[in-house]
Amino acid sequence: MLTLTPTAAEAVRTLVAGTEVADDTGGLRIAPGESSDGPALSLALVDAPQAADQSIETEGAQVYLEPTVAQLLDDKTLDARVEQGQVRFGLFDRREADEPPASS
Repeated sequence: MLTLTPTAAEAVRTLVAGTEVADDTGGLRIAPGESSDGPALSLALVDAPQAADQSIETEGAQVYLEPTVAQLLDDKTLDARVEQGQVRFGLFDRREADEPPASS
């Protein structure tokens, strides 16, 4: 199952709070997108999940995954960072998150 870093959870909560999306059920929905270069994902703020969506709740942040996306992201972690006032989400293998940082 997709996991979220604390930073990603905070970003989702902040994005939901800054919109007219329902605070109690609103969240970030990840679904297939369109791309000619391989898999693409579409991210959208929604009031609630669709019937078949997988729901993930982390630190009060709701993320909804379309079923095929849920399978694709099963071993991934969602992270976020703010660059020039915009939230940038990124995905990485969970193994990378579990490895200790390289010492210098």
